[in-house]
Amino acid sequence: MRRKISIFGATGSIGQNTVDLVQRQGGAKNYNVIALSGAANMALLAQQAIDLHAEIAITALPEKLPELQALLQNTNIETAAGADAIAEAATREINWGMSAIVGAAGLNASLGIARQGATLALANKESIVCAGELLLRECRKYNATLLPVDSEHSAVFQALQGADHGALQRIILTASGGPFKDFSLAQMQDVTPAQAAAHPKWDMGQRISIDSATMFNKALEVIEAKHLFNCEPAQIEVIIHPQSIIHSMVEFVDGAILAHLGNPDMRGPIGYALNHPNRNPLPLEHLDFSKLSRLDFQAPDPTRFPALRLAYRVLETGGLSGAVFNASKEAAMDGFLAGKIGFLDMALLVEKALNDPYLNDQIAADVFSQNVITKIDLAARQFVNALIKNG
Repeated sequence: MRRKISIFGATGSIGQNTVDLVQRQGGAKNYNVIALSGAANMALLAQQAIDLHAEIAITALPEKLPELQALLQNTNIETAAGADAIAEAATREINWGMSAIVGAAGLNASLGIARQGATLALANKESIVCAGELLLRECRKYNATLLPVDSEHSAVFQALQGADHGALQRIILTASGGPFKDFSLAQMQDVTPAQAAAHPKWDMGQRISIDSATMFNKALEVIEAKHLFNCEPAQIEVIIHPQSIIHSMVEFVDGAILAHLGNPDMRGPIGYALNHPNRNPLPLEHLDFSKLSRLDFQAPDPTRFPALRLAYRVLETGGLSGAVFNASKEAAMDGFLAGKIGFLDMALLVEKALNDPYLNDQIAADVFSQNVITKIDLAARQFVNALIKNG
């Protein structure tokens, strides 16, 4: 019987790699593809839907719907547009779903998959950062299986299989350091969006690459790790490893450290989630140890990369501070991309949002509902946008 699957964010980097693996594993012959979603690349989304015989293709951008409809007019594939359409598609019955929409916009897809009791392959870390309590509660309620797809969290997840969680001492998340790990503060002040989007190791989209350059991506992963692995903030450590060969490490109380190694290719963690609990062959280049001349490590500089410090503050504050952190980060990046603020200003604006008295009152809310999370997300964006507008 064919597995029913959906891929939300199919036209992004993670989504394209997921589609590639599904096609390599038989495509429509072995998978009943229910929903595919994308943003602006309608030609790619339409081709994916045709190739995989998808039931429905959804664009996040309503203005793109006529283009998508024209591309699929001679098929039986449904088309739709907008956040509500994505939320509806996420309720359609599946066994496995990829949540790879970038940003807080991916929360609806993550919740929809979880509420079916399906396997949730989670590449949208913002779902955990903004709504970790809610998403994990829904996974437990509906008996959904959550599999992390970030390479770092997939590595930790795999290292912990069969281990005594009580023996966990430390989670060590590795970071490439991005393109500016050796830049001075003066150099970083003049960084352009094009420079920030040029990641030295990973082929990612613009926003994720910029998050990596600021280390906000790693900051989100610190918050995510706390929720996923139920550990204390002090047990989570970040180390810069520019070769990106070790994807993360786990240390146990007896001093033993398990490291997950492999060439930097996102099809590894995606394939692990797609085939779980089995391990199937993947089209990855084998790691040749004879060609590894060195593996370097260094501590991240908190002065040049304050995002990590802010992440630990979020963990100490708790409540809905993750939603403020992520929303203000996304709004600040919008300002950077628009040329309204500098590269280093993004972290400054996020810290101001976390210091705001009104937002702090909202953070303390003890109701982890989707409506409350949406409200504070909007308030944090408005706060940052006002700061940007007023200079």
